[in-house]
Amino acid sequence: MSTYLELVNSVIINKKNRLISCDPSLQIVGIGRSAFVFRVKSSNKAIKVFFPDFAYIAREEAEIYTSLEDIQYFPSIYETGLNYVVMDYIEGDTLFECITQGKMITVDHIKEIDHALLLASKRGLNPSDIHLRNIIITPDDEIKLIDVARYRQIKDCRQWSDLKNAYCQFYRKYFFMKKVPSSLLNTVAFLYKKGLILSYRSYRL
Repeated sequence: MSTYLELVNSVIINKKNRLISCDPSLQIVGIGRSAFVFRVKSSNKAIKVFFPDFAYIAREEAEIYTSLEDIQYFPSIYETGLNYVVMDYIEGDTLFECITQGKMITVDHIKEIDHALLLASKRGLNPSDIHLRNIIITPDDEIKLIDVARYRQIKDCRQWSDLKNAYCQFYRKYFFMKKVPSSLLNTVAFLYKKGLILSYRSYRL
């Protein structure tokens, strides 16, 4: 079997951050703003390979994952390099997928996410950029959080607080559709980032 570094070196990305080619043993499972995520086939490992202009994030994310390594809500890491991180492959559905597929997100799930973020905060981190695509519900109904590179931001991030408010104000209501088209969710996310959707009230679970 190839080493992780050899697999990473097989990943060819062009100047527009598009994947040109990679080793056949790599299965692409995610594309983010700064990286590709591959599952190593026939294994429970994933490799996050950062785009050339974002390679510096690899070290930051690896350090943060290391500080969270004994907290069950976050994947473990196994190897890091100049532009990559090798970690657990987390099987399951993101909250985004749950909403678009009509899979129920319960109050207990929300409380578990809160607990996970509290544990991260107690490590001196400031969990930020928490959104529907970086929270996963596994087949065993466990919560996992990924993409922690912004957990050392200094500024206050209200994104998770606003998501919880939306959950309480809308999602939990009996009349709210539990299966939402991805196009609608993406539109809401776009408007939120532009500051056109604001949160004015906090709700308790």
